[in-house]
Amino acid sequence: MAEPLLEGIAQTARDRSEPILRAGNTNCGGCGMSVGLNMLSRAAADRPIQMVIPACCAIVTAGPFPASSYGAPVVASTFASAAAVATGLAHAARLNGEKTRVICWAGDGGTFDIGFATLSAAAERDEDVLYVCYDNEIYGNTGGQRSSATPLGAATTTTPEGKEVEKKDILGIMAAHRVPYAATLSMAHPEDMFRKLQYALEVRGFRFLHLLSPCPTGWKSEPADGVELVRLAVRSGLYPVYEVFGGERVRINVEAELSLEALEKYISLQGRFRKANVDVKKLFAAVTRQTEGLRQRAAASR
Repeated sequence: MAEPLLEGIAQTARDRSEPILRAGNTNCGGCGMSVGLNMLSRAAADRPIQMVIPACCAIVTAGPFPASSYGAPVVASTFASAAAVATGLAHAARLNGEKTRVICWAGDGGTFDIGFATLSAAAERDEDVLYVCYDNEIYGNTGGQRSSATPLGAATTTTPEGKEVEKKDILGIMAAHRVPYAATLSMAHPEDMFRKLQYALEVRGFRFLHLLSPCPTGWKSEPADGVELVRLAVRSGLYPVYEVFGGERVRINVEAELSLEALEKYISLQGRFRKANVDVKKLFAAVTRQTEGLRQRAAASR
């Protein structure tokens, strides 16, 4: 289906003259990360920003030296050190009296797995860093291996018959650090996504955003289906859209329909689930429990 452009969100005079993601980048068609970077560019508007990107598809996006497809200063860090490097940049900006906002832009491999130690440490210290994880649920830049973000049943190059354990709850883990702000982002709900990006760019202290980022190559899906896949994940309850303030106050932004039909369609549109014989009804029961638990937390924290 044709997607409306940002649901009619208008361009403003404050938009960046140089977008964060320039034309001519090396991203695949339908890459969710591209959508995320364009939304970040709109939300950042005329703020000065610096980005730290570890080893992931996003650091390949820039293209070969000396050219760059990024319209903002970027430090390429090692897989494990993005949050540590960003911490140094944030302290330097503060000491120099600069208004620069420092942003980590990292895939799930560098967030859920290899980079988690420095991520957790920066969150525990409440460093003034915005950390955005674009989650394509695989190590997309090195052949499509499984990560701890890979969902149950998904086939990857290292789990050809389907992953046998569930996906890590990264937002729950980050909220448990009691950071000022943690939230999930849905490309299918651009107004909510835009608001959260703007809020996270304004708040001081450590902020964590999780973006489900369709990868047509790894998910074995059609490039044009990316936003619809996220919409189905939200409708079914598989991908909850919510935010957590200070590790305690929970607010659900988009109520899940808990639609079994949406979950079945979500799985059927992706070739990565075809070998696993996923028990959709069992998965739906788990999704329902997760949704009800989240609703209880939100109600208790009002």
